[in-house]
Amino acid sequence: MLEQLGVWADTPWMYAIVSVSIVLDVFVPVLPSGVLVITAATAAAGTAADAVGDAAGRHPHVSQMLTLVMCAATASVLGDLAAYRLAWRGGDRLDRAISRSRRLTAAQERLGTALLRGGGPLVVLARFAPAGRSVVSLGAGAMHRRVAEFLPWSALAGLAWAAYSVSLGWFGGQWLGAGWIGTAVSVLALFAAGAGAAYVMRRPEEGETQAP
Repeated sequence: MLEQLGVWADTPWMYAIVSVSIVLDVFVPVLPSGVLVITAATAAAGTAADAVGDAAGRHPHVSQMLTLVMCAATASVLGDLAAYRLAWRGGDRLDRAISRSRRLTAAQERLGTALLRGGGPLVVLARFAPAGRSVVSLGAGAMHRRVAEFLPWSALAGLAWAAYSVSLGWFGGQWLGAGWIGTAVSVLALFAAGAGAAYVMRRPEEGETQAP
């Protein structure tokens, strides 16, 4: 996979594949869009070093990484908006589906309270948690939250997630080499961030349960 992406690192195909995966990830959370972003950044780092030599390894191709970040962030926002609009139009059917899950119902209520209080950082935090992006985007649409309340935080979440993922792939490729070791370490760091975000998001619920 790394070798194939390395061949495509300087072509539009890499950005297209990454973007499509991120857009669809909101509907199919099992898609490894984060892993793909990291792998693409690692492959690009290896291609840059091999093409120009050791000097290039010390001077990263900033424009290439920025393009990858912007593509990933834009695709993230587009996917969020698609899920938001779908949930907005879903009406009673989606509400019934959410009401069957206590976890989704609690997440929906917390999201509504956070947006009303200007607590948009929850949207950013959820972007790193497993399936958190799906819950937030669908929940905001189902509750008919205004676009002005949701979109800015979705954009910030997408940019933060994209920058973090690309940075992991780039530095992993620079420090550990553009091979499976560098990719594996970077992916583990991404999963660790997701686990940390999920833990922080669960803490208020546990506190509310324990409260008298």
